[in-house]
Amino acid sequence: MSTIGVVVLCLLAIVIIIIALYFSYNNKEISLRKESEAQRSKIETVRDRMFQIIREQANVSTEYREAFNEIYPKIIEGRYKDGGQLMKWIQEANPTFDTSLYQSVSNSIEVQRTAFTSTQNRMLDIINQRATLIEQMPSCWFIKNKSIIEYTPITTSASKAVMASGVDDYTFSFK
Repeated sequence: MSTIGVVVLCLLAIVIIIIALYFSYNNKEISLRKESEAQRSKIETVRDRMFQIIREQANVSTEYREAFNEIYPKIIEGRYKDGGQLMKWIQEANPTFDTSLYQSVSNSIEVQRTAFTSTQNRMLDIINQRATLIEQMPSCWFIKNKSIIEYTPITTSASKAVMASGVDDYTFSFK
């Protein structure tokens, strides 16, 4: 093979590699951008589900408490009315308020908040991966869409204030 043939073959190989890199990096960028769009919907869905579960469980607990508050005084009143001295020797167990529903609500809050945080963390990971791909060489030479994925994590106003001030002097209060 002549030297011209070798040069042409090398140039052809370089062009093929450049085209392959172009498609590979652009496809990776498109994949991450599409994943971020899907993740945004997941965050919304998980947040909605979180509040539905907590609201429903809290409603059950509230209804149980209200029913107990309504029934308990009547039960006690009927047992200890005037008279009935003959049966004082019978020991009855008074109904007790079951707090396991509140524990269930508490557990659900913790589980659902953790799931919500995980979906937000995944979104931030996707954005970071894409930003790294766009900024690093040689991928930055080939990627055509370098627009930023806009996303603001959902946090509390207290967390935003701490991040803005750089001071975290929060004390816990159980009021």
